[in-house]
Amino acid sequence: MSVAEALDYLRRNRDFMPQVVAWERLPARPPRYADSTVDLHPLLLEALAERGIERLFSHQTAAVEAALRGENVVVATATASGKSLCYHLPVLHTLLTQPASRALYLFPTKALAHDQEAELTALVHAANLPIPVHSYDGDTPRSQRSRIPRAGGVLISNPDMLHSGILPYHPRWRSLFGQLAYVVVDELHTYRGVFGSHVANLLRRLQRICQFYGASPQFICTSATIANPKEHAERLAERPFTLIDDQQNGAPTGEKQFILYNPPWVDELLGLRRSSLLSARDAAAVFLRRGAQTVVFGRTRQSVELLLTYLQDEMGDGAKSSIAGYRGGYLPLERREIETGLRDGRLQAVVATNALELGVDIGQLQAAVLTGYPGSIASTWQQAGRAGRRNELSAVILIASANPLDQYICHHPRFLFGQSPEHALANPNNPHIMAAHLQCAAFEMPFQENEPYGTYGPVDDLLITLSEAGVIHR
Repeated sequence: MSVAEALDYLRRNRDFMPQVVAWERLPARPPRYADSTVDLHPLLLEALAERGIERLFSHQTAAVEAALRGENVVVATATASGKSLCYHLPVLHTLLTQPASRALYLFPTKALAHDQEAELTALVHAANLPIPVHSYDGDTPRSQRSRIPRAGGVLISNPDMLHSGILPYHPRWRSLFGQLAYVVVDELHTYRGVFGSHVANLLRRLQRICQFYGASPQFICTSATIANPKEHAERLAERPFTLIDDQQNGAPTGEKQFILYNPPWVDELLGLRRSSLLSARDAAAVFLRRGAQTVVFGRTRQSVELLLTYLQDEMGDGAKSSIAGYRGGYLPLERREIETGLRDGRLQAVVATNALELGVDIGQLQAAVLTGYPGSIASTWQQAGRAGRRNELSAVILIASANPLDQYICHHPRFLFGQSPEHALANPNNPHIMAAHLQCAAFEMPFQENEPYGTYGPVDDLLITLSEAGVIHR
């Protein structure tokens, strides 16, 4: 195996091994299936069979059953565990049994939305399911925007478009809001801090409009492994949730070897170490020379472009066409072409920012090189999870930079391997954030006296303050 050969080479390399501060072997895990089968629509079972899926993993079965019981569900399992089916199946089953129903999918990025649109469309086409799937975001041609609000089925969008292009024009979307059965929020862990507080208020506005049109949709959320997925989902959507976590994860994983590498000193007196970019280039080249498809993560756009140049020069002119960069600023068609090249094997390596950290399907990567600590334990394992998306051996090398946090991890590796991921935090009741969304909500639909706004309760006092400021009026 190419990865095994690369790891064996590194293990015998006398320049490399003295700088390794930790080498963890994460064992393979066999698949676990549920004892019972889910009672799904026959056409949906046919679509799964066409896609080669005969049985669901234990966490998929638990999530689908909970959703079909009418519960709000949050699924927080490892990368590449098949979380998409946890929401595709209950949504498609409901739309087949109740054809007038609608579903809204929200993704944090357009790249992820388009990837999931392709996955859902393939599942629908596998058995010719009578369910339309439409995407509505900044890339949607204007010629299509007028007919999408009246279309049925599944609408795929993102929080920005929901805020600026859908909620303010809700009369045009009344067929969506009046029949909305499901709201799917993917990559829930990205909605934290100030951004998460805005999204929580956006979901308050969404539910307020749904209530006006007579709908009360269920929520299905998915997240990377964080310390508080249930609490975070309940804070954002302000509803009770059923948690499906990694302990229930039945997806198989191959063995993964994780190496923590601290570049050698250049001048110990001055505290200078060898460049992490050059060390990342050398590590990636070891895997590429042995035929292992590799992803290299950089912290910034500039570091991505430098790493791409270094790696292409290191591998020679013949390999330049098989190594690509991936970051914000690339045109959508360029990004789609890179993703396709990784899936079909035309590209051997991709150098990316955290734009590839989220769950875009980029095929079967065998090695990941992380240039610098990504900033959180959750992001580290998200990036590491991009390698080994099947059942084979995979490798991850984290190259420490001179950053003090990177050096702390090198001196205390159990911080990375022994700690749980961070908590995701948000504050929907932050007065500055909530006041801005109250103005949006008042534009969308007038407030009644003593009308509650999410779990905050009546907001009459805030509305009076905004009225006195001249931004809204009775």
